[in-house]
Amino acid sequence: MAADNRKLIKDAYDAFGAGDIPTVLRAFAEDITWHVPGRSPLSGDYRGHHELVGFFKRVMELSEGTFRIQIDDVLTDESRVVVLCTVSAERNGRTWSSPEVHVWGIAGGRAVSFREFQGDQQTEDEFWS
Repeated sequence: MAADNRKLIKDAYDAFGAGDIPTVLRAFAEDITWHVPGRSPLSGDYRGHHELVGFFKRVMELSEGTFRIQIDDVLTDESRVVVLCTVSAERNGRTWSSPEVHVWGIAGGRAVSFREFQGDQQTEDEFWS
């Protein structure tokens, strides 16, 4: 089961990188909860596919399509996937890159929750603000 969870999330990241949002959403429960900490325009709690699509659009608008996620490692068990990654983007002539930890809750073969933890919350908030 852990291998299935790893594949589910890895495939969702690959689809996101390719801009294939319908495939990304198929990996997520309809009522997925999504938490982005901090005080930036992207921070907050999102629920369900509709709010997530709006969040993804906002990320791409603010980064003018430069937002990227590089997976560094994936840790799994029966109900959780932890992704160690490096996130980067460009905005208003500035570049930004930061390590992050993404924690996914898995149930019934789909992602039901997401929480991210930034390597430097203040710098990330300043970049997106």
